[in-house]
Amino acid sequence: MSAADRPDAQSLDDIATRLRDAGFVRFVVAPDGDSVAAVSLLASALDTSGVPYQISVTPLSERPERSTDADLTVAIGRSATDAALTIGVDGPSSPRAYAVATELGSDRLALALAGAVAADGHPGDELATRGAERGIERRPGVAVPTTDRADALVHSTLVHAPFSGDRTAVESAVAGLDFDGTEDRRALASQVALAVGADPDGTARGASRVERFLRPLSGGPFETIEGYADVLDATVREQPGLAVAVALGGVDNETALDIWRAHARAAHATIRTARTGRYDGLFVAQCDGQPPVGTVARLVAEFRSPEPLVLVVGDGIAAARAVGDESAAVGAAIEQTATEFDGVGGGTATVGRATFDTDPTEFVAAFKEAV
Repeated sequence: MSAADRPDAQSLDDIATRLRDAGFVRFVVAPDGDSVAAVSLLASALDTSGVPYQISVTPLSERPERSTDADLTVAIGRSATDAALTIGVDGPSSPRAYAVATELGSDRLALALAGAVAADGHPGDELATRGAERGIERRPGVAVPTTDRADALVHSTLVHAPFSGDRTAVESAVAGLDFDGTEDRRALASQVALAVGADPDGTARGASRVERFLRPLSGGPFETIEGYADVLDATVREQPGLAVAVALGGVDNETALDIWRAHARAAHATIRTARTGRYDGLFVAQCDGQPPVGTVARLVAEFRSPEPLVLVVGDGIAAARAVGDESAAVGAAIEQTATEFDGVGGGTATVGRATFDTDPTEFVAAFKEAV
């Protein structure tokens, strides 16, 4: 395969030109915060250019159905067989989408920063520098999407700690702290870091991953850039269409926050009640019902798993995530496994999602063979 044929290999100028010249654009988008931020950046740019478009947020476990005739199909954060352009399979979507959008006359830096944070936990040097030039800088404290810090600690899906999902534990931890005071903000960040580090069920990886929850970038419509990223990622997994509207600025914050809270409660509760097993290179969490397995897989991989690959399985649904291995081929493995059981699967090198029709333990056994 030539460099020109690889996903993400197209030049930014070429992508901008093809979008500008298109009569109608169809976007096929992965259901994650980075991808929904990226498509919203491009959609805003097309609004500026007067180019019509359609957005379809499609799970990795489903094949995108063409519902309209478009002369340009763009896949974001996932592959699509009929896509002429693909963004965000070989890396985060939002930085590239932001560069294209600015070429087209649209500049929504806070959204680009949030998308990049949702993808990698940090914005990257180039976007961070742009942010600093516009007053979006780090401040003491924790990443919040609301002025209620206790609310943020209870519901954040940027971290899983002993206090996550537990209002009483959080209120005890923050009692007496003045969140308008710099020293108290620092004290809260220290308490969070210590709680993660001392968690008897935690891992060494969690002590590193918690850093993205600390010293957040201030700015955006949800108090901090990281809080914005958290809301986008949670909302798109619950109500994809509404998540796009949030990113485009068409939904009031409280509606999005309510979805974020419900999503977070389900994810943290699932982690605490899941039945886990450890194998050579693989950590499995089996849970009842159909919880938000994608978010659970990410949090388990970052804060609970001693292995580099995590599989979370519910009733007929599964999600997998690899940490620190860009050649893991997670999407291919979970697709192969789902196919064995009359299901559908797919993903990228490090993230996979599937639906299936068999007992969860059989799915786990087959996935172990596939990887």
